[in-house]
Amino acid sequence: MSVLQAFALGLLQGLTEFLPVSSSGHLVIVPWLLGWPHASLTFDTLVHWGTLTAVLLYFRSEVVFYTKAAWTSLRRRSLDVPGARVAWAIALGTLPGALAGVLLEDLFENLFHAPKAAAAFLLVTAGLLVTSEWVGQRVRTLEHMRLVDGLLIGIGQALAITPGISRSGATMAAGLMRGYRREDAARFSFLLGIPLIFGAGLMQLVKLLTATTQAEPVSVLLVGFLTAAVSGFLAIHWLLGYVRRHSLYLFALYCLLLGGGVLLFG
Repeated sequence: MSVLQAFALGLLQGLTEFLPVSSSGHLVIVPWLLGWPHASLTFDTLVHWGTLTAVLLYFRSEVVFYTKAAWTSLRRRSLDVPGARVAWAIALGTLPGALAGVLLEDLFENLFHAPKAAAAFLLVTAGLLVTSEWVGQRVRTLEHMRLVDGLLIGIGQALAITPGISRSGATMAAGLMRGYRREDAARFSFLLGIPLIFGAGLMQLVKLLTATTQAEPVSVLLVGFLTAAVSGFLAIHWLLGYVRRHSLYLFALYCLLLGGGVLLFG
């Protein structure tokens, strides 16, 4: 892999991890379209840690606040602590995705080598985004968060084990269907993704320690990591501003065009 390819894939990972267009789908389709070799497990692991770095840096104050809220809630044995319901909704919402990742990883692993399957699931992402805009009332804020909301949005996150179904898209769509405003649905989506992205990166790290595959040069790995981190940070900032004023139809149209185009002409 060249430095230019590492930059392109890091940029792709950073942007599509947080924009509702499926990072896994893009990382399957784009190298296939361009005829690029598969990235090593080392590279894949580092770009995932790059996006984790981005979301932790962007939401560093919220991470501290909700961690303290959960700890205070435990000590007082009460949910009537500012931020506690959101914190426990994140914990509860993480469970479906974690279970899906552990139990169904082998089942869906072959799909990461099936570009047309990823393209088909991009159409599912488009459908979820459009449906959420149609039915969502968009009046609730994170202050109205309930544990059942976290669980239902977490089920949306679990769907994203399938390449082509966007993690941020599915969780934002679920949040809108539960009546949350777009910005609050997006913010909760990003916070909910932190434990899952960390867990996925940890699983890859364990595999990496037991693998014997040849890694790319350090310069290539560093470019991939930094590009994913910087582009991920900027993607979060841009999307939170975008959804304050605009719908998700643009992303639905993009997923529809890309998925449909690969199925028809790939």
